Amino acid sequence: MALTTGIVGLPNVGKSTLFNAITQAGAESANYPFCTIDPNVGIVEVPDSRLEQLTNMFQPKKTIPTAFEFTDIAGIVEGASKGEGLGNKFLSHIREVDAISHVVRCFDSDDVTHVSGKIDPIHDIEVINLELILADLETAEKRIDKVAKLAKSKDKDAMQEHAVLEKIVEALKEEQPVRSLEWTEEELKIVKGFQLLTMKPVLYVANVSEDDLMEAEDNEHVSRVREFAAAEGAGVVVISGKIEEELAELEGEEKNEFLQDLGIEEPGLDQLIREAYSLLGLQTYFTAGEPEVRAWTIRKNTKAPQAAGVIHSDFEKGFIRAEVVGYEDLMQAGAMNSAKEAGKVRLEGKEYIVKDGDVVHFRFNV
Repeated sequence: MALTTGIVGLPNVGKSTLFNAITQAGAESANYPFCTIDPNVGIVEVPDSRLEQLTNMFQPKKTIPTAFEFTDIAGIVEGASKGEGLGNKFLSHIREVDAISHVVRCFDSDDVTHVSGKIDPIHDIEVINLELILADLETAEKRIDKVAKLAKSKDKDAMQEHAVLEKIVEALKEEQPVRSLEWTEEELKIVKGFQLLTMKPVLYVANVSEDDLMEAEDNEHVSRVREFAAAEGAGVVVISGKIEEELAELEGEEKNEFLQDLGIEEPGLDQLIREAYSLLGLQTYFTAGEPEVRAWTIRKNTKAPQAAGVIHSDFEKGFIRAEVVGYEDLMQAGAMNSAKEAGKVRLEGKEYIVKDGDVVHFRFNV
């Protein structure tokens, strides 16, 4: 399932530092704009404590987590929609991702210059949002000109598309992202066909200093980002890119000791990865047995045969039924046999919608 979330932001907000920590891929990070010209793609494992508990229960030969992609996109500057900096290239890279993790600088530093000369996270957010809006406006206005003639000839499909485009153009001129508008199911199909940048879901990542991480709620910049995000129904994750970069170099007991010294339970990246995964509309189900315990990624509201198809196309083609137990029910029972005896294991058919955390055994015949 090749879904990806793009990491965007102005130059020098900590994007590449964050990406390096996420993937340990060593994307170039430097104190000047445009050091990351081509997007870097990294595969990340999705942290999930349920996988560890299932491993303890089944004692498999191997355990395999699920994963998805982050794409590091070079910093956008004001005027990107008109080709400023490397604008056109950057915007095309954003067009290719499914969701956006928008990194916002919420730290002061004399050592790291700011592209606009001051620390103002809302201004930074608005600069990028406006560039995406202007790019979408250009796309929508070009399309509406093409559709207008057909709409005048009373072509039903063209009339419907024209009405949708008029709504989009009106909103964009008011500097509203398209994702903030309400659509019918039929209209939504039309909107998705335009591949608009401001239709993509957004998660804001407030990057704070090492000293501010434990007192992020007192950080005025973070508070402003939270307020802005709440107004548009977006989420916020607070991290310290520098700390995450240090954590990425540690393993095992060293990593645990470092976390304890900081007074935090888990790396901020774990939360970021989970939030980005959810932002993409993804969820996890599990298969479990002696050979392996494995997490699988599916879209929310996926039916059992299609969930089986993620494992192998033959599972979907020859689907008979799914043997399902909820994760919490299984943990409460203590073992699969006990869950069966307690009546917690169900047989589900083709219309069953797989839930997050389901532990599933598929029956199929090819």
